[in-house]
Amino acid sequence: MRRLFNGLVLGIVLGAVGYWFVQKKAREHPEAQQRYEQSAAQLRTNAVAAAENMSDALRAKLDTLDLHGDQIKDELARTGKIVRRKAQDIGDQMADAASDVRAVTEIKAKYARDSTLSAWSISVSCTQGHVHLSGQVSSADDIGKAVALALEANGVRDVTSDLVVKP
Repeated sequence: MRRLFNGLVLGIVLGAVGYWFVQKKAREHPEAQQRYEQSAAQLRTNAVAAAENMSDALRAKLDTLDLHGDQIKDELARTGKIVRRKAQDIGDQMADAASDVRAVTEIKAKYARDSTLSAWSISVSCTQGHVHLSGQVSSADDIGKAVALALEANGVRDVTSDLVVKP
């Protein structure tokens, strides 16, 4: 408790010294004081404009999502609950699907370029960045190579291999 009090007192003293120093410098350089005041006025203006824009943005979002009081009451009366889904979530799912397809294509291309792996004998699937490999390869080293190449692809989070060495 004593350290807290000492720290508080020290902070107040340092703050007062800092304030005194800034005021002293402001008196020595009136043009700096004027620029400071202009900057402060511009900051206030920008803050008011930003608050108005936030308010407008919120109103627009409420309109878009049909979240006004009367609409909510009607929906509660009809369904007993309010459900809304973010458009971004839908877009993210579509982007994830595209990313998964891109990852599979990139992995298959890597296998096609490699002389020891066959793009035809290795099946690749990807869901939300999780890659699954299945099929047959010539050796245990090829399993490691297939996993390593799959991990290099963009958008891949992890790789699960069910590859087997063909007899």
